[in-house]
Amino acid sequence: MKVLKVELLSKAFAGIHALTNVSISLDVGEKRAIIGPNGAGKTTLINVISGLFPPSKGNIYLSGDDITKAPIYKRAHFGLARSFQVSSLFFEMTILDNVMLALQGKQFSWHRTLRSIAYPDDFVAEARKLLESSNFWERRNALAMALSHGEQRQLEIILSMVPGAKVLLLDEPSAGLSVAESAKLAEMIRNVPKDVAVLFSAHDLELVFGLADQITILHHGMVFTEGTPDQIHADEKVREIYLGENITEDVGAS
Repeated sequence: MKVLKVELLSKAFAGIHALTNVSISLDVGEKRAIIGPNGAGKTTLINVISGLFPPSKGNIYLSGDDITKAPIYKRAHFGLARSFQVSSLFFEMTILDNVMLALQGKQFSWHRTLRSIAYPDDFVAEARKLLESSNFWERRNALAMALSHGEQRQLEIILSMVPGAKVLLLDEPSAGLSVAESAKLAEMIRNVPKDVAVLFSAHDLELVFGLADQITILHHGMVFTEGTPDQIHADEKVREIYLGENITEDVGAS
């Protein structure tokens, strides 16, 4: 069974078609990149899958369950996690408090989020595991605003990876990062649990070809082609999408 399945998804804004009959699917543990020119519909697709926008038509399935009409918080409880282009951290809170809020947000009982700042021991243990795996534990009491932009992006992925995640949605995760920061972020994405699928949009072709198992190219809101990185490298049609740009040169193909 596919962990994520999108069938004939369409989205229109005031009569303008941002997505038209888009179908994609992800296996457990698969990393799939969504690429295409500006305006191709990449962010819209992520937003519709995550529940930020309702689709005009089509269906979305998570582990076989139809989540097309499910609100964002229910999708999160079912295992759909996402990170945005614009940071969604609580900057005036500590790194640890940000993680604790993410862990409590996974609970169906909302009263737990409103409880005392004295967190349950099981939450502290889980937060420590998440932060140690990404070398943030020693800085757990630092404010999120004190982190560099690249570190903030890494922390957002940590927040997305609270227990129970099945699919991680990332919208331009390396946007605004230096080469070194992008490399660290790529390593973090590469090391997400093997049972978690990752769907990410990106302009950074180094990131795409270094991480993706499969690549889907959108053009004018439609799926233009898809395949493995090697297949995309060899596809002459892809150059049309990039207005004559040689995609293989950009990613240093051998």
